[in-house]
Amino acid sequence: MYEDKTLVCRDCGNEFVFTSGEQAFYAEKGFQNEPTRCKECRDARKASRNNGEAREMYETVCAECGQPTRVPFIPKNDRPIYCSECFAAHRQ
Repeated sequence: MYEDKTLVCRDCGNEFVFTSGEQAFYAEKGFQNEPTRCKECRDARKASRNNGEAREMYETVCAECGQPTRVPFIPKNDRPIYCSECFAAHRQ
C-alpha cells in the first residue's frame, strides 16, 4: 500500500527516506503531514529545546514484569509504571 519516498530536509537540504512503515505509522496516528526534517535535524531540534541537555531519566521498577526501567518523569506510587515492552502490551 505504501512505498518508500525520498524527501528533502527543510533544515539541511539532504535527502532522507520516508519509509512505508513510517507512512503506515503516520496514517495510524492520524498525522496529515509528511515529515519535513531528517532524523538528525529532528534530534538536533529536540536537543536545542532542552538547551542541548539530554533528558533526565529516573530509575524505577516495572509494575508488570518487575524489571528495572528508566522513565523521563518522577515516578509516583499512585499509578503503575511499565517498561516499554509491558507498556506496549497494555496499549493493545
